[in-house]
This record gives sequence, C-alpha cells and structure tokens, in this order.
Amino acid sequence: MNIRTLAKALVTVALGSSAALLAIAGPAAGQAEKAPSPFGISLSGFVKTDIFYDTRQTVSVREGHFLLYPKGPSIDPAGADVNARPSFHILSVQTRLAGRITGPDALGAKTSGYVEAEFFGTSDADINGFRLRHAYLKLNWAKSELLVGQFWHPMFIVECFPDVVSFDTGAPFQPFNRSPQVRFTRMFGKVSLTATALAQRDFTSTGPEGPSSLYLRNAALPEFNLKLQIAGKNDPRKTETVAGIGADVMKLSPRIVSAAGYATDEAATSVAAMAFFKQKWAKWTWKAEAVWGQNLHHLTMLGGYAARAVVDEARQIWDYAPVDTLSLWTEAQTNGSPWQAGLFAGYSKNLGSRQAIAGDSYARGSNIDELYRLSPRLVYNVGKLRFAGETELTAAAYGTPDVFGKVQEARFVRNVRLLFAAYYFF
Repeated sequence: MNIRTLAKALVTVALGSSAALLAIAGPAAGQAEKAPSPFGISLSGFVKTDIFYDTRQTVSVREGHFLLYPKGPSIDPAGADVNARPSFHILSVQTRLAGRITGPDALGAKTSGYVEAEFFGTSDADINGFRLRHAYLKLNWAKSELLVGQFWHPMFIVECFPDVVSFDTGAPFQPFNRSPQVRFTRMFGKVSLTATALAQRDFTSTGPEGPSSLYLRNAALPEFNLKLQIAGKNDPRKTETVAGIGADVMKLSPRIVSAAGYATDEAATSVAAMAFFKQKWAKWTWKAEAVWGQNLHHLTMLGGYAARAVVDEARQIWDYAPVDTLSLWTEAQTNGSPWQAGLFAGYSKNLGSRQAIAGDSYARGSNIDELYRLSPRLVYNVGKLRFAGETELTAAAYGTPDVFGKVQEARFVRNVRLLFAAYYFF
C-alpha cells in the first residue's frame, strides 16, 4: 500500500465510513495496481499552528483562538481593571482534512460531493475534537446548480471575504456561519441568482435557553436568503470583478411555553441586507462589504433581539423586537509571490431597537456601542509552506444600554493581538 492510499484509508476511518475504506484500500503486496477510476475521492487539507499574544482579555472562542473583541472593564475593589491582563497561547486546532468526491452523471447533471472537517471541536470542552465543517452534494446542469448539505451561509461570500491570517476571518464585522441548507443557483451569463433555505447547527441564534437551534426549529420555517451576484474574469489581464446584493429573512420562536405555563406562539422576525464588491488586478486586490441587519447573532456578529413588552399579563406572554446592526469592512492586498501584504479594516455599530425594550435582551454585545479593527499582515509562501504574521488591533466601546437598546456613555477598550501562523498544505 503506497503512502497516498494509506492516507486516504486513514481519513475515511476518521469520517466513519467503512464501506468507503474498502473501496479505496490498495491492492495486496506484489499485486499490480489497476488504472485509477475517473470517479472517487481526492484528498486535500493543511496543517496549521497559530501562536498569538493578546494585550487584554478577550471575548473569543476555543481558548482565545477565534477572537471577537476585547472584554469590557471589570474593576476590582482596589480600582484595577482585572481584564487589562495579557495572555499567550499556541494552538493547532485549525488543522484540516477535506475530501472532494466525483461520480457519474445523474438526472442530466454532473454530480459531486464534498466533506471537510477540522480539529476545532464543538465547544471549549471539546477542543481538539474532530468537527464537521462542510458536507454537501451538488448537481450541476448547464445553467443551474443545486447544493444540498452543510456549507457556508449565503451571506458569507466565498468569492469575496477577508483573507486575514486570523481564524476569525473578519468576524464580527463580516458574517461567519456554516449551516445545513438547500441552495439553488441559476446562471444568466455573468449574473447568477441564488435562493437558499437554511437551518441552524453549529452557528445558532440565542434566546431564553442560551444559544440553540431550538428557536428556529420551533418556528417551523427555514431562514430564507436571496442573492444576486455578477462575476467576470479577464485571464490575459489577470483581472476579476465580483459584485452583488442579498436579502435575508428569519423567524424565531423564543418560547413555546410562557413563564406562567401557557402555550405561546409569539415570534421574533428579522430581516437583513448586504452589498459586496471585489476587484482584482494583476498586482493587487480590493474588497469591500456592507451589512445591515436585525438579529445577526447566528452570523457571529453584534446584535440579536429582546423581549419588548408583555402582551398578556395573566399568562406572562411577551412579544419581541429585533436589534439592528450596521457593519462595514474593506481590505486591500498585494498578489505578488512569494511575499504578500494586506490590510483589513472593519467597523460595526449597534443601532438599537426601533421599539422600547422592557424585558431581557438576547444579543451579542448588547452593552457595546461600536467596534473597529485594523489588521495589517505579511505572508510568505514557498512551495507547500506558508508563514504569516499579523497585528490585529480591535477596539470596543462599552457603555449602558437605554430603553431602546442604544448604548450610552460608551468608552473604548482596546486589544492588540500579535499572531504568527505556520501552514503546510497537501
């Protein structure tokens, strides 16, 4: 058995598919190998280690690896801010394995599948655990495509997202979410129209019972997204243009039983919109995106919703109001080799609710008025190796929410992250 065949077998065992393991197992020693089939699985991935230092305690995921923003002030009896303390860590949990699957045509379409996993775990307690990232099948016709499975949320634009070194990939300024979904795309030359129905799994909304997919499931409707995109390339000039707009609507059922024990069907309905643009030239690339939305918690952004008012005192039934958020980011980077340089800038603003809030808030960063981030980077590529350094300045303005959820008397705290990453691609 050669090394590549052995690697395929090991990955298949990790994915729990004994049938596939038998299919890819190599021939016995001394037996001639058969010609490769045009269909099967092609493996890829990378090994990555991140080394990072923060000047302040942070709100983050997986032992600080996925950074969102600095923690707010926490003053001890002597007047010292206990969160103004640095930290340091080394993690390799982004190490990733992927399998690209091809098979015979069906229903008049080219068929394919994709499975990708990493060692990020599903919680801090499960760090280093093998976690599913993507798992989907695709059917491709001449002018349309159907995707069924878990993939990036349509508000994460695969052709236009921040190419930063940090695993946060520009969050919380840019949508970051992978969800189970059914996605249909129709192509009209350089223009495409995509309609998607989504559920929630790893990236969920929050509510009375904490972050959970329960609220969308109990609404008995998927999240819906519609996106219009234009894309064009000029290979001789090494240029590419991508631009588009999108809209999203989601309904949650925070409770099906009130605090007094009565059935309730009050819902939290929210909408969101986005616009994005990317222009690539031979020597450099510029990207930008704007997102306005209500209840963006499941997209790893600021915002959420709140219990607005009691609509039935005797039964303790509340109705809900979404919290609005505006987010902007832009990025410029060089396209040279082996050295590449880039600069990311992001800004996010808590716009509050349009209705007065009398109850609990279910939101990320409800006491944050605004955020900003600047992160320059330098990347060196040589063969299958990559070494990258990045400085990430993130600032959050903490204050006190008023009756509309708008934060008053906010003051900034700042964190500087120094990050070094080493990759080996295969």
